[in-house]
Amino acid sequence: MSFVVRRRVASTVTYVLLGLFSIYCLFPVAWMVSTAIKPASQVRTDHPSFFTGQPTLINFLTVLEHSQYLMYARNSLIVSVFTTLLSLTISVFAAYAIVRLSQAPGVRQLGSLLLVSQATPPVLLVIPIFFIMSDMNLLNTYFGLIITYTALGVPVCTWFLRSYLSNIPEDIEEAARIDGCSRVSLVFRVILPISLPSVVATGVYAFVLAWGSFTFGYTLVSSNAMRLVTPALSLFTGLWTVEWGLLMAAAVLNVIPVAILYIVVQKYIVGGLVAGAIK
Repeated sequence: MSFVVRRRVASTVTYVLLGLFSIYCLFPVAWMVSTAIKPASQVRTDHPSFFTGQPTLINFLTVLEHSQYLMYARNSLIVSVFTTLLSLTISVFAAYAIVRLSQAPGVRQLGSLLLVSQATPPVLLVIPIFFIMSDMNLLNTYFGLIITYTALGVPVCTWFLRSYLSNIPEDIEEAARIDGCSRVSLVFRVILPISLPSVVATGVYAFVLAWGSFTFGYTLVSSNAMRLVTPALSLFTGLWTVEWGLLMAAAVLNVIPVAILYIVVQKYIVGGLVAGAIK
């Protein structure tokens, strides 16, 4: 078998495997959308089918009109946006300090501890964080949720940005310092514009972390007025029955903002993911 034939066979097998893996990953999402547009009679049946001959938007309308989904989405949006801004602010300066002050005592060890901190399952932190927030009177508040999600996201965000900032030539910074830039001004005027793709990709991670988190939003919030959208999905599960059509419609609505965010900033995400791979 010639080299060209072997290469074509390998390429074909690769694409087939990738196609099967994509179908495997996307099937739950497709079933979720399919269930959301089915009438109740086709959802509760002994012979479920993936396709429906009577698509309807009644489940979406019911969720939007007869539940407080929009209020929950507003709460999640507020928490996610401020979590993203705070996480990026801390992570940019932390990553810059780790990269440029790596010779200072303890800085390199601190960078390694960022990854070690992620070895602890977040579920183990629920009870300690709950008591801390309770003692500080931060339960059922935006601020309590924001600082919790920021604390969870900053180590990973800092590590992402560190890998990119380490590839920025120091000559650029030295030129800016000669022109009179301070360290803080250097970060805002030079580092951030250069590292925009990586910052955007990191910001998307912080946003999705806060938007999609269930455990802490469910634990730290007991007030319906402060409930976040992801924990609110559990409200469609009753004691004896589950409103699958409404639950899937709410889940689709919950995914839409994140999908739109990825579509809008996808070019920055791709640039941020490959940033630092080639020096």
